[in-house]
Amino acid sequence: MPDDRREFTSVDHLIIAVRDLAEAERNYTRILGRAPSWKGTHPGMGTANVLYRLANTYVELLGPAGEGANADALTKHLDEKGEGIFGIALGTDDAEATVATLQAKGIAAAAPVDGSGVDTLTGATRRWRTFGLPREATHGLFIFGIQHLGEADALPPAPLSDGISQANAVSACDHIVVMTPDAEACKTLFGDKFGIRLALDHSKPEWGVRQLFFRLGGVTLEVVQPLDAKRAPKAEHFWGLAWKADDVAATAARLAAAGHDVSEAKPGRKQGTLVATIKPPTNGIPTILVGPAN
Repeated sequence: MPDDRREFTSVDHLIIAVRDLAEAERNYTRILGRAPSWKGTHPGMGTANVLYRLANTYVELLGPAGEGANADALTKHLDEKGEGIFGIALGTDDAEATVATLQAKGIAAAAPVDGSGVDTLTGATRRWRTFGLPREATHGLFIFGIQHLGEADALPPAPLSDGISQANAVSACDHIVVMTPDAEACKTLFGDKFGIRLALDHSKPEWGVRQLFFRLGGVTLEVVQPLDAKRAPKAEHFWGLAWKADDVAATAARLAAAGHDVSEAKPGRKQGTLVATIKPPTNGIPTILVGPAN
């Protein structure tokens, strides 16, 4: 019999909760070295967004912009937890089939709902189908599924900013960090329930952590559990980001020249890589650049 199961195919996008959307846009246009792909609003929901499409995912800056259910939830999150990674959307090519697969695995995924948005920059329209995942099933993490409808390039790649070259811009998201008190629970969620490939599971006593690396669509979800229970978080939460750059030293130098506080490039923990720490303002997200050692 044919296998009709559908699981996730990508980390479609990551959502960053911000208080001031215009200020966050300035921050991330500078960090990424790219102009936005899209600017939109959510009529009746009270939120607005700015999107940057990178090589393997896109970044959504989401901020309150009026009254509505989304604005209320976002403001509550900002008041309780501050700015930072709000959640992620996992991509699928068949929302209905993915929901059925998840439900068969015991996750009460909601029925898919169609939506659309209009780009205030160009007037272009995007259409999508999304489905929610209950927080009790995702250990409190905000994760939902999305299937894009219509043209594949309805969301264009984020163009390089004036005077920026590919060598000194961010090209992609390397990894997203999830902090957890229970790596085994995350292993079950991401690996068994979501069907995401676990590339590596190891403990590093010298760093005081256990790390799990899940790979999906060119993005890594890095799950980190402190080995010392006293240092473990009370619950799972999205924590940090690593941006991929073709030339880390050149990208760090560009940021420094623009007045952004950034460390010098140095060898990374992974052999053959360079890293640099991007210091605030990053809208509450511990952030690094990572790329090949040239």
